[in-house]
Amino acid sequence: MRHSLAAAFVIAAAPALGQATQDFPEGTIAVAPRAAVQARDFMVVAAHPLASRAGYDVLAAGGSAADAAVAVQAMLTLVEPQSSGLGGGGFLLHWDAASAELTTYDARERAPLAAGPEYWLDAEGAPVAFWDAVVGGRSVGVPGTPLLLETIHARHGRLPWGDLFAAAIASAEAGFPVSARLAGAIANARALDRFAPARELFFDADGAPLAEGAVMRNRALAASLRTLAAEGAAPFHSGAIARDILATVRGAENPGMLSMQDMESYRVIARDPVCMDYRGHRVCGMGPPSSGALTVGQILGMLEGVDLRALGPGPQSTHLFLEAARLAFADRALYMADADFVDMPEGLLDRAYLADRAALIDPATSMGVAAPGTPPWEEARARAPHTDPEHGGTTHFVIVDGDGNMVSATTTIEQGFGSRLMTGGFLLNNELTDFARAPMADGRPVANRVEGGKRPRSSMSPTIVLRDGAPVILLGSPGGAAIIHYTAQAIIAMLDWDLDPQAATALAHAVTFNGPVSIEATPDAEARAEALAARGHEVTVRDLNSGLHIIRITDDGLLGGADPRREGRAMGD
Repeated sequence: MRHSLAAAFVIAAAPALGQATQDFPEGTIAVAPRAAVQARDFMVVAAHPLASRAGYDVLAAGGSAADAAVAVQAMLTLVEPQSSGLGGGGFLLHWDAASAELTTYDARERAPLAAGPEYWLDAEGAPVAFWDAVVGGRSVGVPGTPLLLETIHARHGRLPWGDLFAAAIASAEAGFPVSARLAGAIANARALDRFAPARELFFDADGAPLAEGAVMRNRALAASLRTLAAEGAAPFHSGAIARDILATVRGAENPGMLSMQDMESYRVIARDPVCMDYRGHRVCGMGPPSSGALTVGQILGMLEGVDLRALGPGPQSTHLFLEAARLAFADRALYMADADFVDMPEGLLDRAYLADRAALIDPATSMGVAAPGTPPWEEARARAPHTDPEHGGTTHFVIVDGDGNMVSATTTIEQGFGSRLMTGGFLLNNELTDFARAPMADGRPVANRVEGGKRPRSSMSPTIVLRDGAPVILLGSPGGAAIIHYTAQAIIAMLDWDLDPQAATALAHAVTFNGPVSIEATPDAEARAEALAARGHEVTVRDLNSGLHIIRITDDGLLGGADPRREGRAMGD
């Protein structure tokens, strides 16, 4: 049945543009936002104060956004080890101010060349359980982060490469105080103490998880960073560090298949951005193997016909957002995977197709579970969906330098603490669990099945929003598959409701992966749940710990926002 979204306007008009967030409908603000940080010429927003400081110091010394990204990621490997690092990968968007060119860099981890679709099947041909897959060497893909840093510095850097690691090396040797968030992550991590390197770093002499305020030193990481500073990424792909990674992966319990050929043949790929027009802006992000830009673009495309400005934040706009997400995630599950291996429909962002999908949304009642659509496609094939959401060991940072060059980057080791394996002072990813563990369903292949050399599907959504050909917003978030919701909601908050970046990070979250709805645990979550349940949603309340980091470029300078749910900071001149 087709419905008219004009019937969506069933609540009172939203507050006037720019009205204070505390006047929004009750329950729309999850946490009290700080004031947005203002800057004149340059800014960095990262997931830990020491990482923001490292990037700030590089920018203050005349470094480029790419230079600052190297310093930020090096420090995050130390101070936020559970989320990203040299043993992982990621996606990075770079805006070159001189050429007005946007480039997206794919540093996603890659499966062993010898791997096949049965990679995650046990001896009886059944998919192994998730945690049985995560822990140990079999979940580790070829890391891409060191080569990503080298690549962007070679193309866009200005300061000497080796100098960019000085702050992280010094902090690794001197030690830094464990934050409340890191202490909590260590205490709650499953199986982290099963492997000696992780046990020695994250637990004290008595075997207790490091507490908040304890000093963590990581001299092994300092040595790895010195090697990276002196020799570049080569030792991570063909030298001593690569050999250590292979020995760790192949010698661990649940051993992996990585080979030196896998390490040596890895490449960072510069890809064209995927963009969607929304409210007179161009929303650009990372294409496959990320599902981020396509799924964010589908959500926004289906909602552009709704006057969200009039609705404002509240139950009705949340309902419509969730219904658009259902439809987008149905397509994501069926079609989206590494486009180097899997043909994908050309029309996933086709306007007419999205209008037809939007017409399926009932303004009053949830559709429950959406079916995938049939976008324009010349080479349609029968496929089965992969609906398991990714987990969230991820970070995001955004940077603007004094010349207007910009970076929006999401990096990861997948699950918090990755595979639990460490070498050289850094954790190794468990990115191969982002593949479908069952390669076939109902006799049809799954697009995101394991294949040799393939990159697993991701939800990471580093985004740059342009207007009249120039960037006006940089954003992204960690959060597993919910990254897509967090990013799309923040774009709506700024473009439809005129929230500043800091206020946009504080809105209460609601997510669905095309099934039950999760809403963020807030003091009035029960009332929010009841309002959605009245519209037919099956609702649970849980922690939705986004880590949105945003910079908005205005005529008066830069405005930065760091998600108040976490410990990140915005710093500018």
